[in-house]
Amino acid sequence: MAKNISRRKFLENGSKGLFAAAVLPYLGTFGNQLNKSPISGEHMKLADYYHHFGVDEKTIAQVIAEGLSRGGDYCDVYFQHSINNYIGLEDKEVNRAYSNIDFGVGIRVIKGEQTGFSFTEEITPKAMMLAAKTAANIANQNKKVAPVGFSLKDIPNYYPIQNPWEQIGIDTKIPYLQQINEKVFKEDSRVIKSNVWFTNETSYILIVTSEGTVTYDYQPMGQISVSVTAEQNGKREQNYFDLSGRRGIEFFTPENINRLGVEPVRRTVALFDAVKPSAGEMEVVLAAGSSGILLHEAIGHGMEADFNRKKVSIFSDKMNQKVAEPFVTIVDDATNPNVRGSINIDDEGNSTECTYLVRDGILRSYLHDRISAKHYNVKATGSGRRESFRHIPLPRMRNTYMLPGPHKKDEIIASVKKGIYAETFTNGQVFIGAGDFTFYVKSGFLIEDGKLTKPIKDVNIIGNGPQVLKDIVMVGDDMQMAEGGWTCGKNGQGVPVSMGLPTVKVCKITVGGVKS
Repeated sequence: MAKNISRRKFLENGSKGLFAAAVLPYLGTFGNQLNKSPISGEHMKLADYYHHFGVDEKTIAQVIAEGLSRGGDYCDVYFQHSINNYIGLEDKEVNRAYSNIDFGVGIRVIKGEQTGFSFTEEITPKAMMLAAKTAANIANQNKKVAPVGFSLKDIPNYYPIQNPWEQIGIDTKIPYLQQINEKVFKEDSRVIKSNVWFTNETSYILIVTSEGTVTYDYQPMGQISVSVTAEQNGKREQNYFDLSGRRGIEFFTPENINRLGVEPVRRTVALFDAVKPSAGEMEVVLAAGSSGILLHEAIGHGMEADFNRKKVSIFSDKMNQKVAEPFVTIVDDATNPNVRGSINIDDEGNSTECTYLVRDGILRSYLHDRISAKHYNVKATGSGRRESFRHIPLPRMRNTYMLPGPHKKDEIIASVKKGIYAETFTNGQVFIGAGDFTFYVKSGFLIEDGKLTKPIKDVNIIGNGPQVLKDIVMVGDDMQMAEGGWTCGKNGQGVPVSMGLPTVKVCKITVGGVKS
């Protein structure tokens, strides 16, 4: 018999401490078990997940049958329980802290390429059956559904951690914020303000489909962000640095804590000497690492299969055609250990992979969820992602990056007579259809006669993603993944992602500075 767990009761128990006493010790050992791969006793842990959400297979089978009762082709049930904690330090004091618990189930029914969806925060048989009935209305005929037998899907573990966040108290986290804050102010006397944020999240998900597949995942996430303001001769500048990943508290090593104190200060005070370059079309060198945001936004979104299925993307008619030079290979990878955008399974329960989007300059694949994979008659790439149980899955990026090329960083910079070296970006805007983009370069350098000279700021670069892809003329051998807490937005949903890039030279991009 399934338990009747309402969200109201769930949160009431949590606020009274009853839920924490009854469940959190259990979650701690549970989290540790899930960090071993391969894991013995998979069916025992599946029973733990059923217990965690207060459901059983009989009830889920009835919910799926209700979802298909109007003639739908497919139904899945997505349970989620997430725990998020936040601590903020400002003006040298910890002055903000909160926790959030989210708990519920989303039920999706697919008929052809149409989707019916409903969710409930009350995980009870009655509430789930009502949600399934609502989702079922995407179809319009009565249908008797035979019971489905369920089988557990094996999954890898791309984010092993030593200490689950559920076992880490606020008293353990605060000293990290204080150490970073002290380091920031010691680093440069011009610093007048520092903000440090520490967030961590744990998400438990359970996915059951009308095809009989059952799978689950335990997803950790940690992040520390630092913003610094400095003042010199009455002039103020601000910049930031952050580290994030699917990691536990062990990620915040003395080395990383030191970087979080030093790097935002370096980035901030460099802006006092920054200049605005001349405007116009020029060579642009993209720095290794977080410059991959341009790859993600200007190119990656155009390779998500729903945009191509609907003929919105400029890449929709370019499959198996040359889109870049032979030394350009771009992948979207869910399997990078402990990286922010990695996932063991996607939010449809599909296996994930490293998907080659562009291989040796040829467009080879889009990013597919279940609907687009069926449309194109290919295998899903494990790219169906959703923000939470309140949302439907869509084809989304995970970790998008360009593989290393044949050139050296110094060789690339030396080849530029006049241009800019773009280091960090913010405030990008992309039009998926045409692929046109504009990005704000937060920090970087002028390149003059093959050398990095003055730092730059307040620079926009304007271009077209597919054209930039064609205009990549050199790719370095120094690929780096971005380390920050990137969240990708699409159709009102945000999901954690990462990106990466080697040092890359683009032969021409329009730079918006001064004096055109």
